[in-house]
Amino acid sequence: MIFRKQFANVVEWEEFRDDMIFWKWSNREIKKGSRLIIRPGQDAIFLNSGRVEGIFKDEGDYDIESQIIPFLSTLKGFKFGFNSGMRAEVLFVNTKEFTVKWGTKNAIHIPHPQLPGGIPIRANGTFNVKVHDYVALIDKIAGIKEAYFVEDVKLRIVSALDQLLMKWISREGKDMFNLQANAFDIAKGIREDLDMIILKDGLTITGFNIISFNYPEEIQKMITKTASHSMVGDMGKYQQVEMVDGIASGRVKGGGAASDMAGMMMGMNVASEMMKQMNQDQKTASQKRPNFCPNCGTKTGEGNFCSNCGEKLI
Repeated sequence: MIFRKQFANVVEWEEFRDDMIFWKWSNREIKKGSRLIIRPGQDAIFLNSGRVEGIFKDEGDYDIESQIIPFLSTLKGFKFGFNSGMRAEVLFVNTKEFTVKWGTKNAIHIPHPQLPGGIPIRANGTFNVKVHDYVALIDKIAGIKEAYFVEDVKLRIVSALDQLLMKWISREGKDMFNLQANAFDIAKGIREDLDMIILKDGLTITGFNIISFNYPEEIQKMITKTASHSMVGDMGKYQQVEMVDGIASGRVKGGGAASDMAGMMMGMNVASEMMKQMNQDQKTASQKRPNFCPNCGTKTGEGNFCSNCGEKLI
């Protein structure tokens, strides 16, 4: 009995990872006394020559000879020999729903009247995927792979996503505002299209969300700058407002030699503008002053009072 037990083994998911969709226990003989361990969130599929022999979904620790073999489709009459075993493959499948982040691989261009090539935009969000059909999964993927990861599905999805985004953006969104407003309908259409693509692999897209549409960084900077200039109207005023705001908020103060110099230059510019305004006011006032004293008729000089009678001239 002890001699027999040394041939026994444990059939279980040995290399489990949260991002692994399936893993295959293969190329080993299942000996007499071997056990099958199915953990929560796992299904075990027995394969023989690529054919499904049985699917076991309840978690637990099973004696393969007494609790598993009697339920296998073509191996019910299999009997363990003293030194021989049953050669089979066991595919462990992760049954959970995976949530995956996505982002556009390339910028998508939306039409713009002033740009023949359109304005480039990007999008990002999440999608949900899970195993749907074990037979299709084995036929298309598990038959040639020992393991399959979420990253593999993501690469498949992203490769088709840019084209689908172009399709639905051109249909639902004419500008950034419309894209944001129609994000739900766009996401719904893309989910259905993606589901059709991967259903044949035994997978299904259970959800697809668009978190945001946005411009590439360099385009966003140009848009923000243009909007700021249009709001201020005058470039000179825009620069003054920016500098005053920086000094008032402390962004220019104490920022090193460059910021100190910028602050000093701004102070000099402000002082210069004040002197110009005072000179202009004085010039305007002198232009309004009468040429002769209204009280005694004496010709006025440069002062503000009559040199003859002392009457105020302004």
